[in-house]
Amino acid sequence: RAWRQCGSAVYPDLKLIQSINAHPSNCICIKFDPTGKYFATGSADALVSLWDVEELVCVRCFSRLDWPVRTLSFSHDGKMLASASEDHFIDVAEVETGEKLWEIQCESPTFTVAWHPKRPLLAYACDDKEGKYDSNREAGTVKLFGLPNDS
Repeated sequence: RAWRQCGSAVYPDLKLIQSINAHPSNCICIKFDPTGKYFATGSADALVSLWDVEELVCVRCFSRLDWPVRTLSFSHDGKMLASASEDHFIDVAEVETGEKLWEIQCESPTFTVAWHPKRPLLAYACDDKEGKYDSNREAGTVKLFGLPNDS
């Protein structure tokens, strides 16, 4: 194995292993699930695709969004996948079945979603236009969505 030094840190040399055609449009975001079994891609074609890491095959597509997928996040246990776009909702799906678990309503497009690393708690930021704190800037709002039985 070859290693590369950068300052005092040492890193393994990395190389391109494989390239796959994941979508007919540009891929905008990609996330690995915490178990390492899957990765998900979000694209300008408004599709979220779930890929098997070992086989490099698409095992499922989620097609509930109408606008390009901006952001993705797997829950801490890898069982749920949140995806969002300029649609005024966040889609939360069960990874293994593709079934819709929740549709979180938003008043504006969503820029980013992120699950808590240990709890079923989703943080997200939208393009909110309310609550200006400075006349020259838009207010930035982070919202939390806690799932039932969250302890």
